Amino acid sequence: MKSSFKLLVILSLVVFTSETVSAQRRHGFTGASLSLAEAYRDYWFTGVSVNQWQVAADPTGTNEYDVTGFVSNDQTKDWPLITGNFNWVVAENCMKCEVIHPKEGVYDFTLADQFVNKAKAAGMKVLGHALIWHSQCAPWFHYDENGNLVSPEVLKKRMREHIFTIMSHFKGRVDAWDVVNEAFEDDGSPRQSLFYQILGTDYIPLAFQYAHEADPSAELYYNDFSMNKPTKVEGVVRFFRPLIQQGLTVHAIGMQGHIILEDNVDNQVIKQYEHSIATIASLGIPTAFTELDLSVLPNPYGFSGANISDNFAYRPEMDPYKNGLTRDHEAKIDAFWVDFYQMLLRHHRDIQRVSYWCLNDANSWRNDFPIKGRSDYATLFDRQNQRKPFVDKLIKLVQ
Repeated sequence: MKSSFKLLVILSLVVFTSETVSAQRRHGFTGASLSLAEAYRDYWFTGVSVNQWQVAADPTGTNEYDVTGFVSNDQTKDWPLITGNFNWVVAENCMKCEVIHPKEGVYDFTLADQFVNKAKAAGMKVLGHALIWHSQCAPWFHYDENGNLVSPEVLKKRMREHIFTIMSHFKGRVDAWDVVNEAFEDDGSPRQSLFYQILGTDYIPLAFQYAHEADPSAELYYNDFSMNKPTKVEGVVRFFRPLIQQGLTVHAIGMQGHIILEDNVDNQVIKQYEHSIATIASLGIPTAFTELDLSVLPNPYGFSGANISDNFAYRPEMDPYKNGLTRDHEAKIDAFWVDFYQMLLRHHRDIQRVSYWCLNDANSWRNDFPIKGRSDYATLFDRQNQRKPFVDKLIKLVQ
């Protein structure tokens, strides 16, 4: 009996090891090269944003929506890295209003369908981004034929039709949606967007109501930047608490996480995010880090946030790493990510997903924001698509 039992255990281990190695090879990692997604699969999902040229090459080079990520018209070589290292994806731009709904009654699902179909064929979860957002919103959305702001009733109708049409088109293929994006200022007060000017804060719960009616099976999120700041996260939570208590369907709160290394003095930013996770958890729903990156460049004028309309003039002293990082900076980056993940692990029960914005340093939006033309090092992969050494340190935290 003992010999038979030992043989059974050995055979089971052989089968398990063989299946595991085969699965790892299918997804592009083996042995010590486990991906973050695989290493942290028992803690949270791991995601990344995808630009349109990673999905399909654009040989004409005529696409006008090259807001971020434009390195070349063909970045499809990145796709195996995306499927091999992440289990959630979100489109950087092709599902935003100006692209997908450029004119009233006119929808263009071309790029979004390419992205969603390719992601689902690879077995990945898809986040739709974003249904209602003041930025990159088609110019017609808030105005009538005379150039005046529309009435509250007209805007409600347009919002509902916009949300229902898009969500119905992707029903069963898109797993979750950023329903409302960036609706609050850093002090926790409502952003004075055109949505707010016409409807007040009512547009926020209305958007979630319409989204839940359009696809009851989809998860629905609120998403914002600067959510490490106590005034902002507390303002967001204060707004959503009574709505959730009254039954509004909100499945998670997203924190973008566009972090600047020099701001993290004495781990201040990490401590702030720890506070934010606990604050959101008090709503009874999890948080997600939705757009993580880490800028190592000087921060002009103490700038913070991710408002894409904010820009500063290029100055060489603001771009000190054209030829690469110093070893000291690489060590600081390593230390930051290890400290950050140790904090996340302490709160993993309240974290649904950890997603990064842009795959590699070459196509990161950080190179052009808020100063165009700089060289930043904000992502998990370098400009040659080589995974950075600190990723292995993060994996070792849970091995």
